[in-house]
Amino acid sequence: MFETFDDHRSRYASGGIVQTLPSELIDSIWLIIDLDLKGFIPLTNLLTFEVQNNHGRVTLLFSQAQSQIELGVDLPYRYSDLYPQKVYVYDDGQQQTILLPSETR
Repeated sequence: MFETFDDHRSRYASGGIVQTLPSELIDSIWLIIDLDLKGFIPLTNLLTFEVQNNHGRVTLLFSQAQSQIELGVDLPYRYSDLYPQKVYVYDDGQQQTILLPSETR
């Protein structure tokens, strides 16, 4: 058994994420996990973030399977229709990766 989303393990963003999300949003996802979720909500090894348009700015809406807890975080970054609607964050016990739903097996 391992502690999910331990910030001492390697963290990555998939090629699809790097091509579709700016680094500020990628970094924001890791910060939300570390500062807002970890220690407050029991986390599974697969997290979901919806990228939403909130009056031209980005809101990231966290959720996970088998949980009714959701958390929306408003960010100061401009929203783009080119951003993916949903991203996953997966922890396999060795490394953690942000990826597009289309990049899952």
